[in-house]
Amino acid sequence: MSSNSQDIRRSILSKWHETLSKYGNLLSSDSVSGTSPPSVFVGSHNYPKVFVGPMVPPIHGNTELLDSPEKWKGKSLEEIINFRLNLVRGIQKIPIDQTEGRYIENLQEVTMSSKPTDLDLTFNKKISSNISLDGESAPFGPIGEIKSANFSGSTSTKPIEKIFYDKDMKAEDAVLKLYNSGIEISKIQKCFSIGMLGKKRKLVPTKWSITATDDIISKSIVDEVLENNIIDTSMVFLYEHLGNIFSVILFPHRWIFEMVEAWYSNGVIGFGSDYEDARGINHPPHIAGAYFAAKLAVSEYLLKNKIQAGVLIFREIRPEYAIPVGVWQVREGIREAMKHRPEHATNFNQALEIASTKTSISKNEWIKNGKITDLIRQKTLLDYF
Repeated sequence: MSSNSQDIRRSILSKWHETLSKYGNLLSSDSVSGTSPPSVFVGSHNYPKVFVGPMVPPIHGNTELLDSPEKWKGKSLEEIINFRLNLVRGIQKIPIDQTEGRYIENLQEVTMSSKPTDLDLTFNKKISSNISLDGESAPFGPIGEIKSANFSGSTSTKPIEKIFYDKDMKAEDAVLKLYNSGIEISKIQKCFSIGMLGKKRKLVPTKWSITATDDIISKSIVDEVLENNIIDTSMVFLYEHLGNIFSVILFPHRWIFEMVEAWYSNGVIGFGSDYEDARGINHPPHIAGAYFAAKLAVSEYLLKNKIQAGVLIFREIRPEYAIPVGVWQVREGIREAMKHRPEHATNFNQALEIASTKTSISKNEWIKNGKITDLIRQKTLLDYF
């Protein structure tokens, strides 16, 4: 991490402690009372017996914004981190196959709620000041092991309630039905995580449920996109937020997808990438959940516009992205990119030039660290179907 990144990180965490002071001496307390956005979290440590619980800020009212990534457009990195760090995470250790019982059922009701829900948590000891910054899921603030929890009444979101009580539906089908019902992806991920979907239900660590949800939805969309006509010209979509620069190239080709990431570490640029053709990807992506988040966002655009294309995404992660806030920002960043008017190119090479110029990395460096040009040159049987 660069010195600039460290300075940004120190500044953000310092301001977070200042913010907490507004709510009294929270870190010396053994309880918290507030309104959950609503939000729950399932950890992965000690799997298959994991820490599960609600996330609650020490304030009452409409707190929905604190855990709604789809509504964070235009917010600064500092604002988003402070939203998240104000959420106190209550935990109890639960086996992943324990999806019934009053505690879990209460959490499922919170997750299902259509509006923020009041909670009162009492902990076994004072709240820990440790915070979570894992880069997959969004950060959250202090942690406390729950001694007792009081959940206020909630109002269920009808499509979620219907799916919850359908225990004959596969988890994948439930995810797709919720998505097609207009439920936000961040909400679907929480339902998946807290064991509300599928025939054989279990708790799923939040960071895994995020990737699984994006994977299921994007795969289904691509299956539909493969039936569309292929575009006849190359286009480049651009967007920058939270220290991330996205350049998205669509070019005339049957579905093929690659995402190349570049980041800075002590002045050295690192790269990661992965790709697929119409057969999909058959291994965990080298760039983890960002791959499926990006694939989902761009495939949504193709489906909406009833087109098919080859896709190449460059993501430059600038030092200003000092604290990772989760792969949601990849999905939402590319969704936003696809809303902008594209720059048209006469050919694929010109599209590469346009996309690269918007970053601080050369076209040759991007191409050298990916596979897409090799894949385009390779004729396979799939090209004839």
